[in-house]
Amino acid sequence: MQDFTMPAEMAAQPSLPWWVWIICIVLYLFYAYCLVIISQKTGRGTSWWGWVPILNIILLIQIAGKPIWWIILFFIPLANIIFMIMVLVGVCNARGKSGWLVIMIFIPIVNLAFYPYLAFSD
Repeated sequence: MQDFTMPAEMAAQPSLPWWVWIICIVLYLFYAYCLVIISQKTGRGTSWWGWVPILNIILLIQIAGKPIWWIILFFIPLANIIFMIMVLVGVCNARGKSGWLVIMIFIPIVNLAFYPYLAFSD
């Protein structure tokens, strides 16, 4: 019979280094700030919802001018991808940009500039 117990030293270690957690938190705060700015520039929704998970999806739906019940569709696998693209096209249109900008989210590295571009461009 094999012993599948884990040594105590391994059990106490976090799954990711601390600096990865810091980077993730900073990125989340930056993108939440971008969402708040987008909300303020479009004049739609309650902008502080950008800081709260799940509420930030509802805020995106409001900015895009889509029905609020679409939040249910974001919990359905594969459908959530299609509806997120549709919502992001609506957000681009609400900011006066082309809906084709959504292609940016599929390009690695370039996708990091999608929300900042919508937030800080005129």
